[in-house]
Amino acid sequence: MKQTIALQTPGRSDLDQSSLFSFDQFTAARPTAPVIHRDARFLLVRSGSGVIRLQGREYPLSAGSLAAILPWQISEIVRVDEPLACSVIAYHYDTVARAAHLFRGEDGQPMPMARLMETVPVLELSPRQRAEAGRIADGLSRELGLASLQEEGQLFSSLNAVSLLVQLTVLFARQALAADRPADAQGPDHRELLRYMYLHCGQKLTLQQLADVFGCSRSTVSARITAMTGLSFFDLLNEMRIGKTADYLLYTDLTLKELAEILGYVDESHISKVFAARLGTRIGQYRATYQKVQNICQIEESRLGYSLVQHIYRHYREDLSAAGVARAFGISVQQLNRTLLCQVELNFEDFLALIRVNRACKLLTTTRMTVLDIALEVGYRNAKTLNRNFLKYRLMTPSAYRAANSGQ
Repeated sequence: MKQTIALQTPGRSDLDQSSLFSFDQFTAARPTAPVIHRDARFLLVRSGSGVIRLQGREYPLSAGSLAAILPWQISEIVRVDEPLACSVIAYHYDTVARAAHLFRGEDGQPMPMARLMETVPVLELSPRQRAEAGRIADGLSRELGLASLQEEGQLFSSLNAVSLLVQLTVLFARQALAADRPADAQGPDHRELLRYMYLHCGQKLTLQQLADVFGCSRSTVSARITAMTGLSFFDLLNEMRIGKTADYLLYTDLTLKELAEILGYVDESHISKVFAARLGTRIGQYRATYQKVQNICQIEESRLGYSLVQHIYRHYREDLSAAGVARAFGISVQQLNRTLLCQVELNFEDFLALIRVNRACKLLTTTRMTVLDIALEVGYRNAKTLNRNFLKYRLMTPSAYRAANSGQ
């Protein structure tokens, strides 16, 4: 029988639930059990040799190897030839991705972090690169302290940690672009089920959607998820949503009703029940204890994505435009769309349209307002625009949606 894979403990620090980064040392004298990582991390091998299996592929490790692991990927050390001594840097992926996306390559495009880390996850660094990576890791150790010893970081440690992690990411990206890439697998790999779920857990995700993407039956998808994690599809989906919920609780003042819609919960009662059952504390208590809205990472950029989502969600009824919102936040339209793509995987126009369509759905099933009145209520100037976006996101007209859901 296939072994269930352990889920990594949520959070990057046992000392501070709102911590964005942590640093630790890790030694493996023998192979390790596979683990599903909730957070992103870099693994820098300082000495020793062996083999790591990441997303089903095996990669050699030796002094100077640098491995990049993304959220909800699976890794295990399958062979140890000499005891492996490693530096482990866990980090909040969205924060580092947003910081890295501020800078462009020669083609004017942001650095494709996730794609590079998925394609070439383990690199062998040159002596010069190895020294540079060691310098960055040592700097992170001084800033953040050692997690296993519960050492506290220095003042403004998060600010400097972002800078150091961007440096490490750039070093990784440069080497990954020059490295030989493995041949693409034929068809979607079932090990990517978890990553796909994580990237789309804010949507109304279903087993049928996963089955369509990965070319198999719903029962097969369900069985694979349970075999890998020991959790049902819905329990795992809630685990992923809880992590994103915690981030929004820390970095915004969105209401439970607003969070439920953004993150794919049924309603505010559902999000409260799931959160309390998983973390053993009410959402209000968690937010009061850990929220640092005014002081997250000491830089405004780390809050920009959350602030933009909150602003658009709160003002969707108004005559919003990408140019107007960008101007209000003192950024360019390109930066607005880039930030939203990192945060919710939608650009401004699509995110605003989705919010308005979701609100229209509620009004269609709970009121007798005409389609025109509903269109005006959610921010459109006419019913035609609502119809067009309804067809895009619901594959039917508002009238057909009302008829199909009138009994709900």
